[in-house]
Amino acid sequence: MVSLAVTQSDINQQLTAGLSAEDSVRLVAALEFVKPLYAGKAIITGQDAFAFSQGVVAVLAGLKTDADTRVAGILFELAVFDAKAAEIIEARFGKEIGDQVAGIRQLMRLHESTFSQQEVLRGKNAAQQAAAQLETLRKMLLAMASDMRVVLVRLASRLTTLRYFAELKLESELTRRYARETFDLYAPLANRLGIWQLKWELEDLAFRFLEPEAYKRIAKLLEEKRMEREGFVEGAIERLKSELAAAGIKAEVFGRPKHIYSIWNKLRGKDLDFSELYDVRAFRVIVEDVKTCYTVLGIVHNIWAPIPKEFDDYISRPKPNGYRSLHTVVVAEDGRALEVQIRTNEMHHFAEYGVAAHWRYKESGGSNFTAQKYDEKIAWLRQLLAWKSEVVDAVVGGDEVQREWVEKIKSATLDDRIYVLTPQARVIELPSGATPIDFAYHLHSDVGHSCRGARVDGAMVPLNTPLKNGQTVDIITARGGGAVGPSRDWLSPGYAASPRTRSKVRAWFNAIEQQETLNSGRTLVEKTLQREGKTAVNLEELAHKLGFPKPDDLFISVGKDEFSLRNIELALQPEAPPKQIAKHAATSVADMVVPRKSRASSVVHGAKSGVLVVGTDGLMTQLAKCCKPAPPDPIVGFVTRGKGVSIHRASCKNFAEMQAHAPERVIHTEWGKSDVQTVYPVDIFILAGDRQGLLRDISEIFLREKINVIGVSTQSAKGLARMAFTAEIGSTAQLQRALTVIREVEGVQEARRQ
Repeated sequence: MVSLAVTQSDINQQLTAGLSAEDSVRLVAALEFVKPLYAGKAIITGQDAFAFSQGVVAVLAGLKTDADTRVAGILFELAVFDAKAAEIIEARFGKEIGDQVAGIRQLMRLHESTFSQQEVLRGKNAAQQAAAQLETLRKMLLAMASDMRVVLVRLASRLTTLRYFAELKLESELTRRYARETFDLYAPLANRLGIWQLKWELEDLAFRFLEPEAYKRIAKLLEEKRMEREGFVEGAIERLKSELAAAGIKAEVFGRPKHIYSIWNKLRGKDLDFSELYDVRAFRVIVEDVKTCYTVLGIVHNIWAPIPKEFDDYISRPKPNGYRSLHTVVVAEDGRALEVQIRTNEMHHFAEYGVAAHWRYKESGGSNFTAQKYDEKIAWLRQLLAWKSEVVDAVVGGDEVQREWVEKIKSATLDDRIYVLTPQARVIELPSGATPIDFAYHLHSDVGHSCRGARVDGAMVPLNTPLKNGQTVDIITARGGGAVGPSRDWLSPGYAASPRTRSKVRAWFNAIEQQETLNSGRTLVEKTLQREGKTAVNLEELAHKLGFPKPDDLFISVGKDEFSLRNIELALQPEAPPKQIAKHAATSVADMVVPRKSRASSVVHGAKSGVLVVGTDGLMTQLAKCCKPAPPDPIVGFVTRGKGVSIHRASCKNFAEMQAHAPERVIHTEWGKSDVQTVYPVDIFILAGDRQGLLRDISEIFLREKINVIGVSTQSAKGLARMAFTAEIGSTAQLQRALTVIREVEGVQEARRQ
């Protein structure tokens, strides 16, 4: 909070620090604009609105933000007091600042809507659920900000509030709730963005309200020895600087103060007494390269005696998060410990602003909450903030640099996911472009199936409306006797962004079609039983007799026209031999067509092929599976490696390729004569309009032509049935007769040998 002892001119000078003359005028004008509007008004915490706005800008000035960010920090509370503030701000200060103010208010509403939800989770002691929810909230804070400067204002706002509580020494349930939220959300957010000066102060102030006794105890311990400790550290730094200069080493040496919360955390984590805490007295040494790090380490150990067990070489053995540095603890002249950290500029930059794995190490002890892509974006933001700070220090009046940084940080958004809220303030993570349908199915499949409408932020919207970050979504479901189930339109582009949602919708319709097929098959079987006068038959026994585990499987197979009703008729006849009963759709056709004992000797079952290799006796032959030759096809042989002669049809494309590569292995062959009738497998393709009874009609033709079918595959799509048969024939003439008859079957468009 800004002290009342200073003049407004002094305050304005502090708030405009680092800005150009033109931007300073704009900032002061914004302060003059809001002063009468904020007069006599207080924000939700009780602080004077005008004093609060100045406090926020003071924090932003310390971060060296641009003028627009500071002006937005002055104006955003106007939206609380005036419903038309957005229009007024945009008209007077421009659309860019208006958009920033809208974004800040959006983050403030997130705080308001989730405040109670966190308490509910904590009250139930749902630690894992609360951790996951808070992690999503942290990501949402960043994802909601189309302009990343909005996040900086939100952090400055929270710090200003905690400073106000601390100045008045307020201790209440409200301050504890704010402190708890700061620990859960805002301190980790500042840590991720590399804004360490905010992180430490947020943690210390929050700790002060949550653990007042521990805070006072550590503060007292620090204060008792503060002058002595600071004097010792300054003396140690000067001594080391002198030794380094004598050795010709260029280095930066500075103290490393410990903050109260950090000290308490280490005491708690390591179960140490305050007097045993090595790094209460500590400093860092920053050098140019790795070699110099070890040189400095030798000098430090030469000045002070090291404690061997407290030495850590994180340069040669980096921590899992990538952190690198030399840590050593030495015994000073007074017999107490002094910690020294030695690292290069690059290592220091990484430790302060580096990869997003750093926040995992500090905040969650290595827990892996986020995806790598998200981590990379946060790491880039850290580096950007550090670069901005360095450039502003180095460049005087760098307006062009300032604008470049603003444009880069504005574009640093996390837009691969969106985060929306349920009416109970639970955060739901969805893919970018998600609609209310995705939201409904994310909650539960039953909610998705019964979804009939949606309200977004209280307004009814079409179900294909893309959702945006921070919106509250309420699903309207069918109740009572209303029809329940998704619409086929939901599978069209624009209705569902999540593959998981589309999969659930498709599964619904697949289940419906399966049920329709089952009902159709049941009807056909029941009609067959009525026609045969066997309505009292046990369906379980009938299904098992036909090779199906249960009646429903039989009904589905019949409904898909994969199993002939003729098989059921045969099974119902007491005298029917067992082998005349099919056990599956494919084998049913084969077993139905020709009884085993009347079949000819099949090449498939080991019969000789009947092929003669001209000029050679006793040479092993095998029929090629690619073209399946059968008499009287013109044939040719190809000598294989270790498998005898492979017999192909002369027109086979595979044979043509092999002949081109190895013509010397081609051998003349022809069909021989045998006293034993032999049958050969061939592939047949049939294309026909899909209808009930099609498979039965074609199977009956094979039966009449005495062609044994040993394999069947059928596919039906868009009203067309594509059927592939593997049949055993004695000659191609027998096959041609069958194909001629098949082409006359109702609906058949094509019938040919493959």
